[in-house]
Parts: sequence; structure tokens; C-alpha cells
Amino acid sequence: MVAVSVTPSAPQHRVLVALKRRGEATADELAIDLDISASAVRQHLSALRSAGFITARQERGQTGRPADRYHATDLTEPLFATPDTSLSLQLLEHLEEEDPDLVGRVFERRHRQLVEEAKDKLTGKPINERVEAVAELLQAQGYLADSDTLGHHQYRINLHSCALWAVATRYQQACTAELDFIRDLLPDATVERITHKTDGAHTCAYEITVRQ
Repeated sequence: MVAVSVTPSAPQHRVLVALKRRGEATADELAIDLDISASAVRQHLSALRSAGFITARQERGQTGRPADRYHATDLTEPLFATPDTSLSLQLLEHLEEEDPDLVGRVFERRHRQLVEEAKDKLTGKPINERVEAVAELLQAQGYLADSDTLGHHQYRINLHSCALWAVATRYQQACTAELDFIRDLLPDATVERITHKTDGAHTCAYEITVRQ
């Protein structure tokens, strides 16, 4: 078995990224995504599972031997978080001790700043390009983000990892600011969060429907 340290190796990290993008997957599915052998994937999965970064369940109702379906655990979130998350959490805790209202003001100010910085990048673009651009902005902020087209004037933004996981699990304002960021950049659409990582989902998914 390939060993894994506190920080996964580059190949193991690639497996984690592919797994988090899928939410749940078999070794064979990951092998196709990564264009490597299934046996190599299984070695990495075994090491990652031993380290607690992933877990598995057996897929029932299939012919032959049940297949293991893997998904990442919460232990992987710090691997994808921005480097200053711990410091941000400490600062927020100090602010909360001084005045709980200050925490909300910090998130609101950060939210306004991010929206203002992003607006010019979206001006004049059709909705499909703006959805892609918002996903790219979130990716640049440290999220593992992508977008899907669901149908006519209907889209979804998926956040497979949280850039502010330690903060988000402590302060709900982080999640509210995330939703407001998407809504403010797509004012001609209805944006709803349909899955939430803090509730145990594999991703935070935002469904976007253009107003007619």
C-alpha cells in the first residue's frame, strides 16, 4: 500500500480532487477520469482511507460483487481551504468576544468588496458566461468550483470544497455571504442553495434559474 502522510502526495491529491468533483465514485470511475490504471487508483484510495481522508460504502443491487463507492470525509476540507483560514477564525473569535455584531459587519464588508471587484468581469456577458465566470471567481477564492447547464435558462454552481471550512462550520454568516455573492452577481436569476456541506452533503450546490 502507498503510504500517506498528513498531507497527501501529488498523485493522491489528484485522486481526492477527482473524487470531490464527483461527490462519490468507484475506483474504476476515477481511473477513467484520471486516465490511470484502476489498480493505481485503488492503491491511493487504500492509503487515503487508512489516513481517514475518505470512506466507502458498498453499492447494492448490482450484478456480481458489490462495488465500493468512495467519498471524501471532512478531514479533507483543510487540504483545500485557504492558508489563512485558521488565522481568520481566530480573529473572528476575538471580534466576537469584543462585540458579536462585529462579526456580521466583517462578513458584510468582505461581501461588498468581493462583489465590487467582480462586477466588471461580468458586465455585458450572457447569463451562461456569467455563471461560468462566477464559478471561476469562486475557484480563484479557493473553492473547488465548477458549473453545469441543467436546461434552458437553468444552471448549477457546485462547490466541492469550502475555502473557509473552519470558519463556515463556526459562523453561519460565511455561508450566507457565499449565497449573497452569487445572487448579487446574477441579479436577473433566482439562486437557491439546494445542498449544503455543513448539513452533510458532498457539495454546496446552487441552482440558478433565469427570471423570465
